[in-house]
Amino acid sequence: MGIHYDYKSTRGAKAMEKQAKREKKLAEKRLKKQAKAQEKGVVSKENNQDETIPIDTVITLDLLTKNTNKK
Repeated sequence: MGIHYDYKSTRGAKAMEKQAKREKKLAEKRLKKQAKAQEKGVVSKENNQDETIPIDTVITLDLLTKNTNKK
């Protein structure tokens, strides 16, 4: 038989295992990067306010020139 007898029969399974391992590693890396960014304050979960103007609101000059940083 030899060492190469089961190579073709297990090739697909090995490829799927490698892909799953690669995806798991990338997901962990992504989570670690997000945690680090959140720690530094780059990404804030609390600052997810929707600042779009509703469709039924009339757009005025005051609304356009309003400085939201002065609050």
